Amino acid sequence: MIGIVGIIIIFVMVFGGYLAAGGKMGVILKALPFEMMMIGGAAVGATALSNDMGGIKHTLKDIGKVFKGTKWAPEDYRDLLCLLFELIRLARQNPVGLEEHIEQPDTSPIFGKYGKILSDKEAVNLICDTMRSASMNYDDPHQVEEVLEKRMDSNLHHALHSSHVLQSLADGLPALGIVAAVLGIIKTMGSIDQPPEVLGKMIGSALVGTFLGVFLAYGIVGPMASRVKTVVEDDAHFYQLIREVLVANLHNHATNICIEVGRQNTPGQNRPSFSELEDALKEVKKGAA
Repeated sequence: MIGIVGIIIIFVMVFGGYLAAGGKMGVILKALPFEMMMIGGAAVGATALSNDMGGIKHTLKDIGKVFKGTKWAPEDYRDLLCLLFELIRLARQNPVGLEEHIEQPDTSPIFGKYGKILSDKEAVNLICDTMRSASMNYDDPHQVEEVLEKRMDSNLHHALHSSHVLQSLADGLPALGIVAAVLGIIKTMGSIDQPPEVLGKMIGSALVGTFLGVFLAYGIVGPMASRVKTVVEDDAHFYQLIREVLVANLHNHATNICIEVGRQNTPGQNRPSFSELEDALKEVKKGAA
């Protein structure tokens, strides 16, 4: 929602100020279709040239994050800690019984309590793979932590691809606007014998290209790239929380200590209070009794 509000403010302030200063929209609107065809078409072509189909689909999908925001809400972090608590406790009480949950999480009654987490394949795979490693009696928790770190860095690098695409597009738009403006000037020079009022309109139309390139780059596409990057990095904290808790488990800390490590490493805006998490864990224990 805040993304839509931001776009509205940009358009109102820019074009409202232009009109308030006595500008006329007629020149812009007349040139807009042709300038957008040149600038927008060249931008789309350049993006297609520098990316594969998977990268383009990924970018188009991630544009929605500008308006939807982060995937994980504070209650999701609390639910994740509760899920990890149940799995770690079961792993210590009944290691054999844990296998059915980590081998078939889709049918697991424990995972089934947390539908949003279960629907995220990367989160589920990260949990199951790490707990499977723990069941194989890894004698070096630091090795598992290193593997998890590399895996998460790779996932984050892939997730940030769309923000890089948008930023590259934003960087190129001003230059494409200049290209469109130069073509407009070439057209104007071909009509140099026309009266000043005609030439003035033609030059004004040519400058619309420069305006659009800069406006789209710094007013729309650039902020979108920044927003997508922020959302991706915020969502990455969810997976980092999984790593922190399960690595603490590999070090054989008490179950409650493992969960508290996770709570302390949760970003402040999403971190459940100690009492809130304690109440949630009590409900988990009641359900398992």
